[in-house]
Amino acid sequence: MANLKLAIIGCGNPNRSDDGVGATVINILRQTDLPDYVTLYDAGTDGMGVMYAAKGSTHLIVIDARAPQGNPGAIYEVPGEVLAAPKQQSMNLHDFRWDHALFAGQKIYRDEFPKFVKVFLIEAQTLDLNIGLTEKVAHAATEVIKQVHSLACSPNLDWSSA
Repeated sequence: MANLKLAIIGCGNPNRSDDGVGATVINILRQTDLPDYVTLYDAGTDGMGVMYAAKGSTHLIVIDARAPQGNPGAIYEVPGEVLAAPKQQSMNLHDFRWDHALFAGQKIYRDEFPKFVKVFLIEAQTLDLNIGLTEKVAHAATEVIKQVHSLACSPNLDWSSA
């Protein structure tokens, strides 16, 4: 485990209700006992920040909200390679999201970018301007915190078969 380095990154905007679930998960994980090889980041909506924070890690977990689609609080665990996407041409860096960061980080940093990536998406109930999570999303966040904590503290972080 000497070379093991796990970055856990929460994404989203806490001023938009359930979109703040990534930051909420990171804030609660900061209050738990995690191994020294784990680093927590609240990337907000900064996709470039995700790319920079992940560089040098062997493993990466990303937590974010998913757009409402009728099942608020549903948890989706997805391998990072499924969600990594090239960024479309744009003149606005705000359009560079974490899924673009996964794609670009692998291309730019190659061996210095995590080979093992898991993404936890929690379906939002609302993305309206407001502070705080809805009840269903808050409950789902508690479940994701348990799963992420368990993964982070696992003696074997071999996700190659996941």
